[in-house]
This record gives sequence, C-alpha cells and structure tokens, in this order.
Amino acid sequence: MNPDRTSRRRFLGAGLALSGTSALGRSTHARINDSPPAILGGTPLLSNPRTAWPIIGEIDVKAWVDVLRSGKWNRLNGTKAVEFETAWAERLGSRFGLATANGTSALFTSLNALGVGPGDEVIVPSYTFVATINAVLLQHAIPVFVDTDRETFQIDARKIEQAITPRTTCILPAHIGGSPADLDAILEIGRRRGIPVIEDACQAHLAEWRGKRVGSLGTLGCFSFQASKNLNSGEGGAVVTDDERLIQECRSFHNNGRSAPGDSSLYSRNGCNLRLTEFQAALLLAQMTRLDAQSKTRDVNAARLTERLQAIPGIQPAKQYPGCTRNAYHLYMFRYDATQFSGLPRAGFLRALSAEGIAASGGYTPLTDEPFLRATLESKGYRAIYGRELLEHHLDRMKASGPENAELCREAVWFTQTTLLGDPGDMDRIADAIERIRTHADRIVKL
Repeated sequence: MNPDRTSRRRFLGAGLALSGTSALGRSTHARINDSPPAILGGTPLLSNPRTAWPIIGEIDVKAWVDVLRSGKWNRLNGTKAVEFETAWAERLGSRFGLATANGTSALFTSLNALGVGPGDEVIVPSYTFVATINAVLLQHAIPVFVDTDRETFQIDARKIEQAITPRTTCILPAHIGGSPADLDAILEIGRRRGIPVIEDACQAHLAEWRGKRVGSLGTLGCFSFQASKNLNSGEGGAVVTDDERLIQECRSFHNNGRSAPGDSSLYSRNGCNLRLTEFQAALLLAQMTRLDAQSKTRDVNAARLTERLQAIPGIQPAKQYPGCTRNAYHLYMFRYDATQFSGLPRAGFLRALSAEGIAASGGYTPLTDEPFLRATLESKGYRAIYGRELLEHHLDRMKASGPENAELCREAVWFTQTTLLGDPGDMDRIADAIERIRTHADRIVKL
C-alpha cells in the first residue's frame, strides 16, 4: 500500500471524523460570526488556551533529583547522556547518536565532521532560524541562500541545482515547522553530485518522510531540544548518522578533540566543549515518555484545524510534499492574504487574534536583509580568505536569492506547538475567531 496515500487518508479522516457539520453546528458558527470580535469589545473565544510549557510530572522531578544525588553531573563520569543518545538514535532508526549542548552545536559539530571550512559554500534555505546560517559562518564558509517554496514554507528543491558551484561542499535543508523538506529531490541531488546532506531537523522531532524519521535520511541529522521544542531540556541537541567514521569525528570534536579510547594520542583533532549535561539528558529521557502521545494529539488537532482554515478565504495552511508521512507540527503555519480581510494588515490580524486569546506570530524575517551578514562577510577573517571582489559577488547573490521568501515573510502566520495540545474544541474556536475577524475586518481596519 502506498504510504503517502495511506497517510493522507488517515490525516484527512481524522479531521473529517472530528468536524461538526450539523445544522446546529452551522447555526452556532453563524451566531459567532455575527457577534463582534474581542478586539471590538466581544467576548474572547479562547479564554483558557493551552500555553503552559514545559509539562512537568513526577517522572521529571525524579530524573533530575536522581542525577543531583548521584553527584555525577557530567557525561564524562555519568551514564544518562549515553543512555539518551542511544535511545534517541534508536527512536529515529539511526545507527549512531551523539548528544550535544544545543541544536546550533549539533550543526556546528556536523559541519566540522564533514571538513567544511574556509573557501567552501553550503546550500542553505532562505526561510530558517539564524542558527542554520551561524553554524556555516562559524566555519568561515559561505552560506548560499536558496529561495523558498511559499506553499510549503520549505527550501525550494527545484532551485538548489542552479545554486551549486564547484565550491559547494554541503547541502543543509531545514525541516521548518516540523514539516519535511522535499527529501526525494534533495537527496537525489546530493547523491548525483556527490555532495553530503545535513538535515537540520531541529524542529522536526518524529516527523517522517515515506515512513522513515527525518534526520535519519541524510548524511547527518541535527536536532534541538531548546525550551520551545516538542522534546526539550531547556537547551540541548543531538546528531544522528549511520556513518561510524563521522560519528567518531563528531564525538571527538564536541569533546575538545579528545581521541577515542585506546588511541596513542590524547587529542586527535581540534575541537570544542559542546557536551550535554547529565541533568539535561535525564530530563530528555523523562520527557520522551510522553513524546509520542503529544505528537498524536498534535496530529489530530492539526487535521481538524486545517479542515476548518482551508475553507476560509484568505487563509492558506502550509502544504506538505507527497513524501511527508508525518508532520511534527513544531509550528502550525499558514499564509494570510490581507486583501480577503478588507485590507487588514497582518499586524492588525495578529492583534485581533491576541484579543481572542490566541497567541500567534508573523514568523521569520528575511535573513538576507540582516546587517550581520554583510558585517561578517566584510570581517577581517573573511576578507583574508576570499578577497573583496568575491565577497561582493556573494553579497549580490544573497540580495537576489529570495523574492518568494520575501513575500512569504510578509504573509506568514504561526501558531506554536502548544496551541495544538489543546482540546479539539479549541481548534474550532480558533477557526471561529478567524472567521469573525474576517467578517468584521472592515471595522477592525479602522482602529
């Protein structure tokens, strides 16, 4: 059976089974639309939203206290970090795992393991968190931005090939919001061109591509366990791979370049201290016990919300590629068309949502417009490596690299993963709020 078709049927079925399409339901929606939105003095529709995060239980407290009392707080004499990285690799279907201090250091470690450095170019998405770019800049390599597929919010794999040059040494897609990038296309390009692929899966815990967990399909996969993430320990990260040599390089680099046990020298390479603590590892092991159940809750609620929102003119939920068999929903993302809301700017729409008790944001801004990029590429180190003429060429490429991304940054709206942990009725209340904001947008825009 086709896993993509099965997944889509299950996804849509969950939404249809939960949706209320009775005459009573339509009557209720009509009354809600007729009532004024909260920003115009009406009653907020989501008075008690699910926002508390992290969720803390006795298992988390015990895990922390057990490490505290053991006196073994560092991975060099503890066991929890090793236990977690083994469990996480197994959960993803990877041969090897390494726990790191955070997701940024997982990316930094992976680039070092591949030998990416001065003179190299790394293909990166235009729509991503700055850490994806900073990891490349820390290596004194050049980030080459590829424009965004606005319908999915992901790197446009159709535009990767034209961005590759003889200097390209890595392709670094990010699975933004927990929805996988087009891995069929990206991995095929990597194989054909002999370029390794690092999956930035920092937002994509348990997401799947054709039934396999993302992060496990590329040469290396990187994860973040920062406080907002679906699996979190405040800070923390991980690298997974099936390549034994690469995991050894990662392990050495993240531990100040120390050699493997039994080597004749104490240090085998340069390195950095990017180790996870035993406290964080213990928390992650405890948090993992509820990760699957939380993921299923997000799946069902996202299906319900998507069914409702895609029926509202001016609201376009992010699409998924056919190969996506599971979205992690770290973010629920959609595009907002102000022309369908009486010209109400996105900022006004976000204020109206906030008044309803619904937390939302406009997401990322174009990284290529950020002054730090020019400042970095004009720094002493970069000038010494590349020369002024080549750096100006790269700056010009960056300016022209993201017209679709620039448009997406003007129309994107995000809900965070905690929104999807509410009860199913919350999803209807969110959709109802958006419907009545649209109904009364001509009045809101005058505020």
